Amino acid sequence: MLSSVVIVGGGTSGWMTAAYLRAALGGNISVTLVESDRIKTIGVGEATFSTVRHYFDYLGLTENEWMPRCNATYKLGIRFENWRAEGHYFYHPFERLRVVDGFPLTDWWLHSGPGDRFDQDVFLMSAICDAERSPRYLNGRLFEQDYVEKTAGDGAVPERTSLSEQDTQFPYAYQFDASLLADFLAEYATARGARHVVDDVLEVVRDDRGWISHITTQEHGEIAGDLFVDCTGFRGMLLNEALGEPFISYQDTLPNDRAVALRVPVDMERRGLRPCTTATAQDAGWIWTIPLYGRIGTGYVYASDYCSPEEAERTLREFAGPEAAELEANHIRMRVGRSRDSWVNNCVAIGLSSGFVEPLESTGIFFIQQGVEELVKHFPDARWDPGLRDSYNRVVADSKDGVREFLALHYRAAARADNAYWRDAKTRPVPDGLAERLEGWQSKLPTPETVFPRYHGFECYSYLSMLIGLGGVPLRSAPVLGLMDGARARKEFQLLRDQARDLVSRLPSQYAYLSRMHAGQG
Repeated sequence: MLSSVVIVGGGTSGWMTAAYLRAALGGNISVTLVESDRIKTIGVGEATFSTVRHYFDYLGLTENEWMPRCNATYKLGIRFENWRAEGHYFYHPFERLRVVDGFPLTDWWLHSGPGDRFDQDVFLMSAICDAERSPRYLNGRLFEQDYVEKTAGDGAVPERTSLSEQDTQFPYAYQFDASLLADFLAEYATARGARHVVDDVLEVVRDDRGWISHITTQEHGEIAGDLFVDCTGFRGMLLNEALGEPFISYQDTLPNDRAVALRVPVDMERRGLRPCTTATAQDAGWIWTIPLYGRIGTGYVYASDYCSPEEAERTLREFAGPEAAELEANHIRMRVGRSRDSWVNNCVAIGLSSGFVEPLESTGIFFIQQGVEELVKHFPDARWDPGLRDSYNRVVADSKDGVREFLALHYRAAARADNAYWRDAKTRPVPDGLAERLEGWQSKLPTPETVFPRYHGFECYSYLSMLIGLGGVPLRSAPVLGLMDGARARKEFQLLRDQARDLVSRLPSQYAYLSRMHAGQG
């Protein structure tokens, strides 16, 4: 059996990997993480989607333990502003669609919907986000919806689950300070036996087979291991530089290649704490707004072919307002795409070194989580079965390629076409298969059988949310609905409105709930 894992690089990806390996494998394998204190982490991946709960559950962590330490907030979905037209917005929530007489409410809404806001008519989450409510009551109980939470007794740890066991839709994700999360997970991992080495890596040394034998550091000399995990970010120090693994660019279909970010302290009690991430369309991309407990994380993701860094920073500062006037901006060059294979010889890349797409759907943390979960499920022994490596590479590549297609849909399907950037989005190449799918969806709305066929974290309802909300692709309901009695659908629409109104009246504000959680840490 293997006896040692060496992780090169810290940050969110490095420490998520170290913590998970210690939780999964215990003391049966040594884990060493080597990071430089001179290398600044990217640290903008502050939003997630709902599958991240499996990660914290697997580590045995409750929300009260980690959320206050990381200034975390709840995220019930993403609010898309100005993607269809100036002033228009809609939500893409973590909520599966209700079905009436064999058809999702989206079909019924297109056929004879009760209003002009599909997201408010077919989802509960939209009203809860607009009202800035918490998904939990002050006593900690989850609000009433389809997902039934399994509660642990006093002193019990959450049930261990992973992404492959996501059989029901959990109603929220999290937003957090990525740097604080890395610090928290560093404490978690080292308390459970992980070794932390702060040093600069001078060389990655390979043996006669081309496998990594050890790394050479400035102060600690040679550090050897059986398996090496590359968490060195866009650089890909081990996988791409030392092993020469090619990188497959996605930029032909996703041209946004830069970002500029700000961390803006604000009075969240006065401002309010909407439980969602907001993506606001701009002239050359979009701006994210992520509300944390005590500050806003915001950044402009843009295409350098259409916008200069100076113009992007100016746009972001104007968007953020006077509170951002004296703050230092963080400019980021993004490597958009994936390594051809994320596992080569005895090296596995996790995080940005494996691959990256722009954070429009908050997939960065998901890719890290999937990478380390699949590493555990494919963990080799001394035989280094190549079938395990090949299977891992297929799963990881399929996921990134699927997310690429889903994000390309956002731009192709957006009705906005008021400048060259948005007009070009309608004619830019799309990934193989998407053009055919888009044509088919104009006759019949997406079903689980007609979206990207391999696991990538997004279900059919996500495609429906984006197609209807973005408004740039002509859609129609199933013709047969004209021959069916719509009474039950009308009843379901009314029931949903009544439930949303009731929840908004009874749930506390997110700020009130999180303030109580923070007070409990005192």
